[in-house]
Amino acid sequence: MLIFRQLVDQQSSTYSYLLGDAASKKCVLIDPVFEQAARDRAMVDEMGLQLVATIDTHVHADHVTGSWLLHKRLKSEIIVSRSSGVEGAGRYVQHGDSIGFGERSLLVRATPGHTSGCISLVLDDQTMVFSGDCLLIRGTGRTDFQEGSPQLMFRSIQDQIFTLPNSCLIYPGHDYRGLTVTNVAEEKSFNPRLGGEANLEDFCGYMDNLKLSHPKQINRAVPANLKCGQPDGHLAEPKDQSWADLTYSFAGAWDIKPSALEEVLSSVHVIDVREASEFEGPLGRIPTARLIPLGQLEKLNKTLDPDVPIVAVCRSGARSTQAVLHLKALGFTKIANLAGGMLRWNVEGYPVLGGSD
Repeated sequence: MLIFRQLVDQQSSTYSYLLGDAASKKCVLIDPVFEQAARDRAMVDEMGLQLVATIDTHVHADHVTGSWLLHKRLKSEIIVSRSSGVEGAGRYVQHGDSIGFGERSLLVRATPGHTSGCISLVLDDQTMVFSGDCLLIRGTGRTDFQEGSPQLMFRSIQDQIFTLPNSCLIYPGHDYRGLTVTNVAEEKSFNPRLGGEANLEDFCGYMDNLKLSHPKQINRAVPANLKCGQPDGHLAEPKDQSWADLTYSFAGAWDIKPSALEEVLSSVHVIDVREASEFEGPLGRIPTARLIPLGQLEKLNKTLDPDVPIVAVCRSGARSTQAVLHLKALGFTKIANLAGGMLRWNVEGYPVLGGSD
């Protein structure tokens, strides 16, 4: 069985794709984003997968790839096109190569036009193609920089994507309208740039008159991506929180285990976000905890010192996760959720005030 997840970076409207083999738990990640590396690691972790490789479909101009960060943390191989000009990858692929993950694989198809080193990735049974910035949903990638060529892109799409089965799902590298997927038949018929009866001259005329401004991150992204996303003086590696032993969750919050909280209990604020009746109820409370019910958090957050780490606590860890996300939105940075809440704190035998035997 195939494991499949479509992920989005909202700032750059970039899609990343995780594909895994359910039997072996091996997976690959297509077009990861630098700022989302912690999220992607958490997803791989929580699903019990082994990230064997990251694959960049081209040298991106609108975001920095997360490949180097994931390689550093998870030892995943970095895979790019041989024609990309990228330095430091673990494997360079070309048209016709296969990228395996367990019993499944992706076939590499060279699809230049957006850049000279663009590739598309076709799933082994031809039910999916990951088209990067070549073919988008009712659109295409631009062709006006990075050795772009409307002539090459037209041929790439016609010969390498439109020759796939009509039912083959197309997953693009970006979408700016919130669309997620299309298929070969739809794009053949309805893509306004090269679908229907449009020919090469029609397509080139369309692309040559787009008059687009350059991507905002191009001066930052391209140099970094030519080195697989490795940070330099203009790009800092994200720092893990160091005030305690924390784990980042796919939900977007830092979690702390009871044992780790006990080690730092004297140097953090413990905020219990349950209701008053629960705070005084049978599960008891952590001795240093302060009661701020979740519904009052935004009103009372100004009474919290942003320089002191905060651990949010509830019955099970659900409401306190929401509290952490609220505090994050309010600008707090040293925040964590007690994983498992008071239920786990009690089961593991840590001290409480009140409660019942």
